[in-house]
Amino acid sequence: MDRLQSMRVFLKVAELGSFARAATLLDISNAAVTRFVADLEDHLGARLLHRSTRKLSLTDIGQTYLKRVRQILPEIEDAEACASSRSKQPSGTLKLFCQMSFGQYQLPRLLPAYAKLFPDVMQDITLSDRAIDLVEEGFDVAIFYRSQKFDSNMIVRQLGVTEIILCASPDYIAQHGLPLVPEDLTKHICLSYAYENLRDSWPLRGPDDEEVVIPITNKMVSNNSDMLNHCGHAGMGIVLRPTFSLGDDLKSGRLVRVLPNYHVRKFALKLVYPSRRLLSATVRSFVDFMVEQFPKPKTDPWA
Repeated sequence: MDRLQSMRVFLKVAELGSFARAATLLDISNAAVTRFVADLEDHLGARLLHRSTRKLSLTDIGQTYLKRVRQILPEIEDAEACASSRSKQPSGTLKLFCQMSFGQYQLPRLLPAYAKLFPDVMQDITLSDRAIDLVEEGFDVAIFYRSQKFDSNMIVRQLGVTEIILCASPDYIAQHGLPLVPEDLTKHICLSYAYENLRDSWPLRGPDDEEVVIPITNKMVSNNSDMLNHCGHAGMGIVLRPTFSLGDDLKSGRLVRVLPNYHVRKFALKLVYPSRRLLSATVRSFVDFMVEQFPKPKTDPWA
């Protein structure tokens, strides 16, 4: 008995409520459908379906078995697709969407390494902070670190965590002093990112994870992280930075972390792609590459 095929046939019969409709969908004969289900019941030693001339229904055991089959078959198909894709050389175009800041700061490090491993793949990269529909717009995979809604058929894998922290240049600190407690920020000049609704106040979370909202005076609000970074380096004010954008700024002393026990927000970095089933070798290669680059998905690799 082909047990996997019997499980697939049983699943279609249960979902459609008909042997004949399952046979049509699977492009096999009614007799073959009947035989697959009967063989499966014989193998299990249990009746899965109640049959009559007018009605088809699941037994209690059949209902329980159906739930497990729905879980098991996608995993088996994913394993087969993975093995199949690994046997093929990734090639063609990889269409990748990435939110702007992460794309600016991290993709220039990641994509050359991927290209070296898979030279036959052409990378088509879009950086934007707009909401997208991956399927409608034809993207193979996307990287998000801020809020984005996903359809239930999307596979979402967490790669890591990034915190939005406070930084300032040594020149700014020498001129204005270093804030010692969150309330000190009310006396300082602040630079904010426009998309985060931080124009009038900054919500800070400390070691106890309690939030304290501090009113601030913004010297600049911009939707461009590069602009804010340059102004922060130039000593214009205290700037909010995601940890992934810092590079060696803290190690080199170009920036100093302000209120190091606090952060403004924390985001999960997510890799998203439509359905793991029958992934192309190219998409599979990129997914595997990214997972290998971020081996501890619950932590901040840039902290």
